[in-house]
Amino acid sequence: MKRMSGANREETKGWRPATRAVRGGTMRSEFGETSEAIFLTSGYCYDDAETVAARFRGDEKGMTYSRLQNPTVAMFEERLRLIEGAEACRAMASGMAAMTAALLSQLRAGDHVVAGRALFGSCRWLVDSLLPKFGVETTVVDGREVDDWKAAVRPNTKLFFMETPANPTLDICDIRAISDIAHDAGAVVVVDNAFATPVLQRPLEFGADIVAYSATKMLDGQGRVLAGAVLGPEEFIEGDLLAFTRNTGPTLSAFNAWVVLKGLETLELRMAKQCENALTVARFLDARVPRLLYPALPSHPQHNLAMAQMSGGGTIMSLFVADGRKQAHGLLDALSLVDISNNIGDSRTLMTHPASTTHAGLDEKVREEMGVTESMLRLSVGLEDPADVIDDLDRALSAVGL
Repeated sequence: MKRMSGANREETKGWRPATRAVRGGTMRSEFGETSEAIFLTSGYCYDDAETVAARFRGDEKGMTYSRLQNPTVAMFEERLRLIEGAEACRAMASGMAAMTAALLSQLRAGDHVVAGRALFGSCRWLVDSLLPKFGVETTVVDGREVDDWKAAVRPNTKLFFMETPANPTLDICDIRAISDIAHDAGAVVVVDNAFATPVLQRPLEFGADIVAYSATKMLDGQGRVLAGAVLGPEEFIEGDLLAFTRNTGPTLSAFNAWVVLKGLETLELRMAKQCENALTVARFLDARVPRLLYPALPSHPQHNLAMAQMSGGGTIMSLFVADGRKQAHGLLDALSLVDISNNIGDSRTLMTHPASTTHAGLDEKVREEMGVTESMLRLSVGLEDPADVIDDLDRALSAVGL
């Protein structure tokens, strides 16, 4: 590959997905390094004053300051853009930086947002607490019910926000039907696609306008760094979103961008294996626990819709014990192999109790409305032998009388 082949869109548009994941976005320096370089610099120098003036005017492409551009971050953005099939991508310091920027950059006082009720705890806080502080009206609906989205539309509705599959309830939103409703109302659709990744689901292909990620999760895949990204139309990414990030500074570090670049190389391979492992574990649990939610199983209430939008069930499932927090915590304490952790998407299998961790900051009534009960446990399946994971879960379930 030539030095700039990975950044040449005329060339990369003909590459197949696996090639894009390994080589997309790569820009080699004059040293000809094989792996992408990490550019740890806050600023840049110029040969003459007019060059920097032209860059700040926008007349000339090039780096000006690492809050705005960095070569390593640019490689990550271009690779993820290629994998997602989006016009443009803007990297962020974390998943929540990405979600916040995707919303605040295009909303103003007097606007109205409709959001699915089942969201990651901090995303639900954005909808319930932060947006109203800035004069943005919000309505929360059951994301599974298409008619509820339509009924919530107002003359000032500007944005629909959903997470599908949702964290941790695994609710599935009909992206195509909901996007059609939003567009009829002149609203923009933002989808948090962290659970599915672009390997399993590409919301833009179903009519969504903007996709946001916590790249901390599956995109990195090994629990190493925080990162996020927003993808969508170039006009939005280089317009409202760039202006917002330029002046608020949710900047991804070059080192973290480099780590996630390495994660993207193996994303498709990891997701295939982890989905396979998750399905094996889910089949065991489906017959073993009082209730299980996993999209690839026919027992999931929205199985058909999930499989119409996704090419696999994902790596996450939620199981329910019989007797609330005490039994759920007891199961966690009885684990030997599986880690107690509130993260997901790691190569290691992780389990958490959402009501006391990821969603603990929400009012109890809100958690109940979302379906995040005291009996729920969320399981993120990794790359271990699934038989060992099953053995550990079996022992822990027996220890708490299940």
